[in-house]
Amino acid sequence: MLTKRIIPCLDCDLQVPEGRVVKGVEFKEIKYAGNPVELATKYYEEGADEIVILDITASHERRETMKDVIDRLTENVFIPICVGGGIRKVEDYVKMLKAGADKCSTNTAAIHNPQLLSDASEVVGSQAVVIGIDAKRRYISSPEDAKDKNVFETEKGYCWFDCSIYGGREFTGIDVIDWALKAQELGAGEILLTSMDGDGTKEGYDIDLNKAVNNAVDIPVIASGGVGNPKDILDVFKKTDVSAALAASIFHFNEYPVGEVKKYLKENNIKIR
Repeated sequence: MLTKRIIPCLDCDLQVPEGRVVKGVEFKEIKYAGNPVELATKYYEEGADEIVILDITASHERRETMKDVIDRLTENVFIPICVGGGIRKVEDYVKMLKAGADKCSTNTAAIHNPQLLSDASEVVGSQAVVIGIDAKRRYISSPEDAKDKNVFETEKGYCWFDCSIYGGREFTGIDVIDWALKAQELGAGEILLTSMDGDGTKEGYDIDLNKAVNNAVDIPVIASGGVGNPKDILDVFKKTDVSAALAASIFHFNEYPVGEVKKYLKENNIKIR
């Protein structure tokens, strides 16, 4: 069995020049969580396997990703860094990798221009091309109500999963499973899969969502959205084959240090790096 990764996530904006880490609930109710460089350094020292930095307002504000923050952050952090938000063209991938990032996550731009994934993978390699998918459950009365979608029967009823863009501000009507498969075919090397319904709720990962996407694709899937404690991470590793678990709140607000989470997982027979 491949080792599982624990990945702290820094959702950032540029409300202050040096950038700030924020956290919300279901992509709303945003509150301050810390300085991105300080938090990234802390998580690196605690044993995080990777760090994801998402500039959550770059796409909405139609601006470039916070390159200066990445420059400063990577001076003292020596684990893989994935940067997302405002990645619109191949040059943005190249710029972020030159700044010290190892991967770039694209959501909105890739949905508007799927060819971007192929073009980017040819230049920087598929291992550096992450497709970010922000998924929202859409409940229906029966599978017949959504014949063109991949419908799943869950504890709460039948649903399909809708792709959102612009940091959850708009919905596309694109089926998450179909898009994940297409992104893989175009050259994406990994999927960062966020449950909008679970984001910040601390009610656990969306197991149905993660299982459905992971079972459909051959590339690694990072589970995101909903973790409230180490058991939630254990559950997503036990119940699905996702490659990594991403978390924010439990790390930012000192509820569970990275090292404590990894120790708990090892004690429960999860192979951790």
